Amino acid sequence: MTQSSECESSDFNINKLASNYSNKKNTLEKNTSIEMDKMSQELISSIKVSKENQIDAVNNRFPCCVVWTPLPIITWFLPFIGHMGICYTNGVIRDFAGPYFVSEDRMGFGIPTRYWRLSVDKIPFVQNKRETWDRAVKEASEEYKKRMHNLFCDNCHSHVAYALNLMNYDNSSSWNMVKLCFLMFFKGSFVNFGGFMKTWLPFMLIIGTITLIVLIVTLLKIN
Repeated sequence: MTQSSECESSDFNINKLASNYSNKKNTLEKNTSIEMDKMSQELISSIKVSKENQIDAVNNRFPCCVVWTPLPIITWFLPFIGHMGICYTNGVIRDFAGPYFVSEDRMGFGIPTRYWRLSVDKIPFVQNKRETWDRAVKEASEEYKKRMHNLFCDNCHSHVAYALNLMNYDNSSSWNMVKLCFLMFFKGSFVNFGGFMKTWLPFMLIIGTITLIVLIVTLLKIN
C-alpha cells in the first residue's frame, strides 16, 4: 500500500513538473513570438522612415531640408543671395514666391540647386517631432499667403525663418533671413554638378570678363 502511494505521488510530481515545464515553454515561446513581432514592426517602421527621409533630387523631394535656387541676375553678381524654401517631412517644397503666394511642390525660380539638411530631432519639448515640423511649415505658409513680398525685409528667407521659429528649431526662436542666407552658403550641399554650375558659372564668367577687360585696358595703357 505504501509503495503504491509512493509511486502515485512520484507520478503526480513528474506530471506536475512536466505540466509546469510545458506551461513555461509555451509562455516563453509566446513572449518570444511577441518580441519578434515587435522587433519586426520596429524594423519595418525604421526602414519606412529611412526611406521617407531619403533625398530624391530627380523628383525634387528633400525631406526636412531648406532648399535654395539662384535668382536671375542677382545671384550672377552675388552668389550667396538666392531664392529659398523649406520642405515638409515628405520632401514637398513650400516657398514664398511672390506677393500673397506660397507655392507648393514647384519652386518659384526653378528646381533647387542646393539643400541644407536639418533634423527633426533638434525640435525640443515635443513627442511627435515630424508632425510638429509639418505643422510649422504649413502655418508659416498660411501666414505668408497674407503678406506682401518685400525683397529686402520680408521675403522667402523670412518665410523659412518663420517656420523654424514656430517649431523652435535647435531650441532657438531667433532665426532670420541674414542668418539663413549665410548658413545656406556655408553649410548647404549642391544637389549635383549641374546645380554647382548653375550657381557659379554666371558669376565666374562675369569675374573672368571683368578681369580680362581690366587686363586689356592695363596693357593698352602700358603700350
